[in-house]
Amino acid sequence: MDILVGLQWGDEGKGKFIDKICPNYQIVARYNGGANAGHTIFWNGHKITLKLLPSGIFYSHITNVIGSGVVINPTQLNQEIAQLADIYPELNIQEHLLISQKAHLVLPTDQYSDIYMEGSDLFRTIGTTKNGIGHAYANKMLRQGFRVGDIFTSDFASNVEQVIRREYQYLTRLGQTLPDFQETLGIFLANIEALKELTITDTETFINKSLKEGKPVLAEGAQATMLDIDHGTYPYVTSSNTVASAACVGLGVSPRQVGEIFGVLKAYNTRVGEGPFPSEIIGKLGDELRIKGNEFGSNTKRPRRIGWLDLPALQYAIMLNGITQLIITKSDVLNGMDIVNVCTHYELDGKLEYNFPTVQDISQLTPHWKAFSGWNADFSKIKSAQELPYELAQYLRYLEAELEAPITHLSIGPERDAIINLK
Repeated sequence: MDILVGLQWGDEGKGKFIDKICPNYQIVARYNGGANAGHTIFWNGHKITLKLLPSGIFYSHITNVIGSGVVINPTQLNQEIAQLADIYPELNIQEHLLISQKAHLVLPTDQYSDIYMEGSDLFRTIGTTKNGIGHAYANKMLRQGFRVGDIFTSDFASNVEQVIRREYQYLTRLGQTLPDFQETLGIFLANIEALKELTITDTETFINKSLKEGKPVLAEGAQATMLDIDHGTYPYVTSSNTVASAACVGLGVSPRQVGEIFGVLKAYNTRVGEGPFPSEIIGKLGDELRIKGNEFGSNTKRPRRIGWLDLPALQYAIMLNGITQLIITKSDVLNGMDIVNVCTHYELDGKLEYNFPTVQDISQLTPHWKAFSGWNADFSKIKSAQELPYELAQYLRYLEAELEAPITHLSIGPERDAIINLK
């Protein structure tokens, strides 16, 4: 089983690389997160953002798995399937999708709880997508949640109604505006009925049997390393483990089965929402790169914060994941710049710091830069590594040496096929 992860704060272009390597796999499996993730793929002239469906859904030879580590909003999943079916009726999505019976459900009230906490002065503002993902995971840990397999039990409807009613009463007392209870419950239960039409099974057994038969499996990570609930810039993180080792837990696969671990990063840096961002570019240049790189959230459309590449953060992420191959995206966005900076280390309390601190007050870090000459080329004509501009090639060689991992692929444009092999 190979694993693919993001190495920054998300939005690295993981979907595009997964789309490129999908033909090499028979199974693509999501192992964490929920509909707060958004993997963008260009397919047959359409720009598609997948939130819950694995990125192998466009290939007829691939079985797509939503693993037990994912939290599923049935309404959003059904909407995503319906929207894709309208565009590509030939996909037969239901025939190529398996859902873990152990995955947890996101309830309608999880979303409203998220909205309340993000807007209330009583709670810390994180900058979530307000999809209720954190509350679903919290209920999972409290053993108060519902798993997908529970929907087939005779008392599921009454039990879930009781919980949703209780949460409605609680949120109403807090002053949160809510839609009509019966309407919300009706929509949720109708989508549960639609969910029953999909293949819900023991995906751990399916994946392990497939591996035993020699079938190649790709584990698809959502969000990114620096957003990991344990190892990221807490509390400004996501609600699940995003590192490569989480694939084994989220899919029920032994670490002994892991092969390649792909790490995707941008040629610069972005993050969405609140939280420390040492290499952030403030002002006109950041605004220009945001527009040029179309750096707006695939789910929320929020403008992403822009920064230069941060080597200590990347070295930390590569260490945590055990990366075997690096994939760099959006090198074309930096095309035409006179200078490209890289953060090599920081200064904190008068001392030089070469490791990324995730516990100290990161906002007090002063980045130290290494400047590179920019590159200027017609990227539409580049078809191989040998045709890269000299300055970009130098930049890549430096990164490869500092990060101590091979850079095997480079994305040079937004188009689906604008990605070249470097090795």
